[in-house]
Amino acid sequence: MKVSELLENKEFKCLNPQVGIEGVIKSGYVGDLLSWVMANAGHGCAWVTIQTHVNIIAVASLLEMSCVIIPEGAEVEESTLERAIIEDIPIIITGLNAFEVCKILGNAGI
Repeated sequence: MKVSELLENKEFKCLNPQVGIEGVIKSGYVGDLLSWVMANAGHGCAWVTIQTHVNIIAVASLLEMSCVIIPEGAEVEESTLERAIIEDIPIIITGLNAFEVCKILGNAGI
């Protein structure tokens, strides 16, 4: 599934659609402890996290993630969005909770 296909679901909105939305989502990962995510998430994953500070972009870039999904309507810091544009990492927001996001990804074959 491509990030752009995920965005066809109206529950999701990309804050920086000018970057990487044609990337392929190969897997999913949920976690908020950055060191744990760095050690366990995979290349090409859609990362679901409530964290919104700029360090999430460093982790996403290091692991070459397909996108970062911020659940529950959490507000993304401007510095995070600016860095995401530079690093070509789509930031997706949703009002859904992390479990609901995972159900959608799972039902899509991720």
